[in-house]
Amino acid sequence: MDLSRADIARQLVWVSHKLYERGLVTATDGNVSARLANGNIFSTPAFLNKGRVAESDLVEVKLDGTPVTLDRKVSTEVGMHLFIYRQRADVQAVVHAHPTYATGFATARVPLSDRLFPEVIVGIGTIPLADYATPSTQEVADSLAPYVQTATAILLTNHGAVTYGTTLDEAYFKMEKLEHAAHIQFVAHMLGGEKPLTNEELEKLHAISKSSYGKEISPNVGSGTKSQAEPSDSELKALIKEILKKK
Repeated sequence: MDLSRADIARQLVWVSHKLYERGLVTATDGNVSARLANGNIFSTPAFLNKGRVAESDLVEVKLDGTPVTLDRKVSTEVGMHLFIYRQRADVQAVVHAHPTYATGFATARVPLSDRLFPEVIVGIGTIPLADYATPSTQEVADSLAPYVQTATAILLTNHGAVTYGTTLDEAYFKMEKLEHAAHIQFVAHMLGGEKPLTNEELEKLHAISKSSYGKEISPNVGSGTKSQAEPSDSELKALIKEILKKK
């Protein structure tokens, strides 16, 4: 059942506030959007702290980017959101943020391992690392194009992360889970090195996911593709230095 405009507005405000409260964005960073019943997109505005977003601040645009709300500017990153919506009819919400640990991996250009955490493997799947793209340009959509159909969480090189799903809750909680996974991988490496799941353990997880949740795990998980190759010690050391600079 389609949610009303008022319900979507309330959820957009809630997600915006949670992003700020959890430290997943700072200052005026990040943006959140959702698809309305009329096919248009409801989004947070430009230049506003997500902890201060109110329902009256939200901006409506058409799927081609044509503004419907004329007295307030939409987020400068709306092009990334619109690209995802146009490519994925099933997607109803998009969240873009700059979570510290996940963005640290993205800034060090180190992919997150896709075979460490059962909850991430089942709940998100493979998390690609998109090539660097200048924010607010067509380059961002181009960088997402290879992954948008098969992923629902993508690291943006030197930029942050984007997650999306069939509800605002789903899109937001994927961002939380992504940051939690990045933090755990960071800590595990500092404690002597993360230990990936074996092929046998992955196969068992695939079976449980299908029997218990009726959900097929992405065939790319654990495949060792280039975009998800295990980071080297030198790459992770660079990542640690990068994140510690921000403390």
